[in-house]
Amino acid sequence: MHDLSTRSVLVTGASAGIGEAAAHAFAAEGASVALAARREERLEAIADDLTAEYGVRTATLPTDIREEAQVQRMVDESADAFGGLDVVVNNAGLGRGSDVESLTTEEYRQMMATNTDGSFFTTRAAIPHLKESRGNLLFVGSFAGQYPRRFNPVYAATKWWLRGFAHSVAAELGESGVAVTVVNPTEVRTEFGSEDGEPLEERFEAGEVTEPEEIADALVFAARQDRSTVQELDLYRRDKFSGF
Repeated sequence: MHDLSTRSVLVTGASAGIGEAAAHAFAAEGASVALAARREERLEAIADDLTAEYGVRTATLPTDIREEAQVQRMVDESADAFGGLDVVVNNAGLGRGSDVESLTTEEYRQMMATNTDGSFFTTRAAIPHLKESRGNLLFVGSFAGQYPRRFNPVYAATKWWLRGFAHSVAAELGESGVAVTVVNPTEVRTEFGSEDGEPLEERFEAGEVTEPEEIADALVFAARQDRSTVQELDLYRRDKFSGF
């Protein structure tokens, strides 16, 4: 197992939800944490909390994951801040719940740019650093990337793409000593869904579905692996299949 207190971690989508919980979970292990998202003030507040609570080094990197140049800068500045990069968490994502007929072109392109382009840009920029550190590349996938979703098929397709991409990257990088993991949650009580109305954190009461901290713990578990790889890890709410 890796001692994460000697590791540096980059988390995308770190301003809330799973990303924020992951930043806390890695910092609790003593890791240096770079936080990336669009909301700079929110990143700064979280970084201050991490430093005060855990005494770790942090870096805040305002980034639009859809913009190639910004992503490259994000990765480079993370590595510069900590003298290398050991763990990258591809967490930033966007979901728009709509059938294909109703989905606008703008909504379609937003999801594709965030969920596929953003993950690709981040992974491509991070690979040289992770090869050097024999590090861990983590993806936050989804139940939607494993089963058909009639009410948001485009979102589901982006998550199917993400799984296929991650597993293929694992095949490419395995001989370089880089571990690649996909963590698949079902519903998580976060801001997810706020673009179309009621976010999941308001739709569900505490205890009804998965909490962000549970996904963060899974990410930390995967990142602690040294010789082995957690290829894929599913965290489903216990009643998820009751209506199938």
